[in-house]
Amino acid sequence: MWGEDNAHYKFEYGVDDPHTKDHKTHFEHRNGHHVTGQYTLKEADGTHRIVKYKAGPHSGFEAVVERVGHAQHPAHYGKHGHGGHGGHGGVGGTSYVGAIHWGNQGSEGGHGGHGGY
Repeated sequence: MWGEDNAHYKFEYGVDDPHTKDHKTHFEHRNGHHVTGQYTLKEADGTHRIVKYKAGPHSGFEAVVERVGHAQHPAHYGKHGHGGHGGHGGVGGTSYVGAIHWGNQGSEGGHGGHGGY
């Protein structure tokens, strides 16, 4: 499957649209059989998701997902409030989530590690 491959490329882009509140970036680099990259985006709750990934013939695909910041949750959802607060459905809140790791151990079954990001 991996055979001789001398593919090389780099790409990068970003969006920062204050009107739609769309904020994201992405870059990727390939050198032969090895790919590394990262993308970020602003979540609806105000946090930022950062995904760093790499792939290769021995490590498979590995990604580290990090969520940065404190989530802001609205006090209510939809038109029908609950909780006796003038139809506003209660009080909003915040939450926080740390890093999540995903990985495919590849054909050799090793642990590969998450270094080099």
